[in-house]
Amino acid sequence: MASERTDDKASGPSSRPQDAAARAAWNAPHRPTSGDDVADLREAILAKLAYAIGKTPETARERDWFAATALALRDRIVDACMGGRSIPNKRVYYLSLEFLIGRLLSDAMNNLGLVETTRAALRDLGVDLGTVEGAEPDAALGNGGLGRLAACFMESMASLSIPAIGYGIRYDHGLFRQSLEDGWQREAPETWLAEGNPWEFVRPEATYAIGFGGHVTMSAVSEGVIRRQWHPAETVRAVAHDVPVVGWRGRHVNTLRLWKAEAEAPVELGQFNGGDHVGAVAARARAEAISRVLYPSDSSMAGQELRLRQEYFFTSASLQDLIRRHVVERGDVRSLPDHAAIQLNDTHPAIAVPELMRLLLEEHQLTWEDAWHVTTNTLNYTNHTLLPEALETWPVELMERLLPRHMQIIYLINWMHLEEQGQHGRHDAAHLAAVSLIDESHGRRVRMGHLAFHGARRVNGVSALHTDLMRSTVFRDLHALDPEKIVNKTNGITFRRWLHNANPELTRLAVEAAGERVLDDPEAMRGLEAFAEDAGFVERYAAMRRGRKEALAEIVAERTGIDIDPSALFDVQVKRIHEYKRQLLNVIETVALYQAIKAEPHRDWTPRVKIFGGKAAPSYAQAKLIIKLACDVAKAVNDDPEVAGRLKVVFLPNYSVSLAEAIIPAADLSEQISTAGMEASGTGNMKFALNGALTVGTLDGANIEIRQHVGPENIFIFGLDAAGVQARAAEPNYARDAIWASPRLAAALDMIASGRFSPEEPNRFRPLTDDLRHRDQYLLTVDFDDYWRAQREIDAAWINPAAWWRKAILNTARMGWFSSDRSMREYAEEIWRVRVA
Repeated sequence: MASERTDDKASGPSSRPQDAAARAAWNAPHRPTSGDDVADLREAILAKLAYAIGKTPETARERDWFAATALALRDRIVDACMGGRSIPNKRVYYLSLEFLIGRLLSDAMNNLGLVETTRAALRDLGVDLGTVEGAEPDAALGNGGLGRLAACFMESMASLSIPAIGYGIRYDHGLFRQSLEDGWQREAPETWLAEGNPWEFVRPEATYAIGFGGHVTMSAVSEGVIRRQWHPAETVRAVAHDVPVVGWRGRHVNTLRLWKAEAEAPVELGQFNGGDHVGAVAARARAEAISRVLYPSDSSMAGQELRLRQEYFFTSASLQDLIRRHVVERGDVRSLPDHAAIQLNDTHPAIAVPELMRLLLEEHQLTWEDAWHVTTNTLNYTNHTLLPEALETWPVELMERLLPRHMQIIYLINWMHLEEQGQHGRHDAAHLAAVSLIDESHGRRVRMGHLAFHGARRVNGVSALHTDLMRSTVFRDLHALDPEKIVNKTNGITFRRWLHNANPELTRLAVEAAGERVLDDPEAMRGLEAFAEDAGFVERYAAMRRGRKEALAEIVAERTGIDIDPSALFDVQVKRIHEYKRQLLNVIETVALYQAIKAEPHRDWTPRVKIFGGKAAPSYAQAKLIIKLACDVAKAVNDDPEVAGRLKVVFLPNYSVSLAEAIIPAADLSEQISTAGMEASGTGNMKFALNGALTVGTLDGANIEIRQHVGPENIFIFGLDAAGVQARAAEPNYARDAIWASPRLAAALDMIASGRFSPEEPNRFRPLTDDLRHRDQYLLTVDFDDYWRAQREIDAAWINPAAWWRKAILNTARMGWFSSDRSMREYAEEIWRVRVA
């Protein structure tokens, strides 16, 4: 780790103050704490506080104690990755625009076996470990499941000793900080770097030039051989910042390398001295904008250009870096496929196909045939969505202006691809249009998904259903040309964060019941099945859940002022706000339940707390309106004395990884209700089920595989399947017919549309209700009645505690297959061809 060539390093999660004490009971056998260990770490923390932070114990703030502790632990990570390192035979390079790593301290302590040592060292200094953990900001370098999956995969690769480097962007401001003003989402910059990042190592020696614009020249290098050379009009510097990712029990450390954009010159002195003080730093501002904000709005042309600049910036820097490393270690770039596997996490880094070709052709003088062989045997592509808006396309005009050499390469790849179709007798214009890399149906646009597919050795989906739909829908024509290319690799989650750290009480129970092997082997959780009807275990399991619910109730009261009853059913839907995820279906069912309770106030209703959380993209007006509706419904329901004690509604603002770690272990019911065929996999569904929440969901994404593993009697399934969705969506007036057939749904929509929840603005929610009546793209109206049925089935199940806890324990016991360790083994063996230790 002393040099930028380090191949290994660390990452981790977050733990609230109430978690820290609970981890003690199960962490002790992981690594016994000795007095010498505690004294050594205590002195190291004090030294960091003095010499790195410049504070004394008397003047140190909570943030200072966190930074000193992180730096002391980072030293131990460096020690772990420096000893006995050798060049691996093959290394994985994981390119992702998002890494939702969250807080890192608790992961580092846990994986190094230093939780109790750190707690004791800080206690000797009069400092509480939970307070220190809480002082770490969330590194929100992702939007949701895509980025969190990348973080889980990086941790699992380190835990499995798979040599890997993750590549992304070091955003100054990650996903925005969300607040609610009278129920409306407001966005503010997220400032995780305001006081620096003690985990990272700046690598100025690993700096690469990234070009934009300009022109391309041709020159003859020999008879019949012409070389093209790109001359960018603008150059930006990509500077590496390395974050260590330490694996379980500290056996291996990998690196997450994040790129920061800098201008070639910090200031144009001539302009500055001439009096143009603002113009003198304009180039710097333009360059640094690339790594300023995660997902700038692309609703304008300038926003689209910035998004493309971001994607090319980090992809080019990453490819230059890995090629340089390979040449230093192996010499000949032609052997890259033998020693490197590059994984493109979704379509964002798809520009890697022409960029790798450009580097091989121009910088390393390979022939086209050799360069294409290297490219198509090194790159692999993970598709995460079937939604058209997420399968990126870029205007040809923008690509030609910003990346002219890459457009030339794309044109040539496409020409050769289409020529090959003709050679195989495929001359049909419709077929050629479908498989072309250029979509000419609504203006000329580059299909980045097609590009990634064509340039990859393997393309994978992330659940069995998603992979099947890839083959039959978005990549149908390409799949027909290469039926072996698409494979399935169902997603997974790291149990170290989402069980050990997020739920230490449950981990303690698992260790005591099934043995310490559960800490190393997720499949060993199966041992809990034998205790699903053990009265003593069930009582302790229920008490554990009660404690987590009480802790969440405190957070809810602190952040929203709403008091909730921990004995009620905690019904949770927390995730990115999007219409296909159907938070609106949940809100409408809440309104219908509210109406039913009002109509029969003396009925014995099952007490329920509906908990929502998630962020809407800043330019996504309909999603923001759904948040506002949820908040307005919450206000009406929570203020109504007739439903007191039976229904509460909460929208928790600023959903994050650390907040998820508080919510998930407290959830009784997990809402995974996306329109069937729309959710590629989901990983929240896995985290909730692992922690014992029962799932109510559609047959979508990994819900299907969860049902197979936990048993159909331990999950609540409703609604149309993917084939049913396609068939019903083809029927005329399906929304109108569904509303007409459901008086309960019609009444709920009428109440919302009437202004009952927005008396000061009666038509506020008409855009939502009108859309459902006339379009309903995501078939909420069609699935509503079956969703209502499932929810009442859940009510009945909740009032039988023994049966409920049996289902919950079996969910926990049977989720071992959904470990990201399993996912990474499958990638390593079947896609990357990397040996797992």
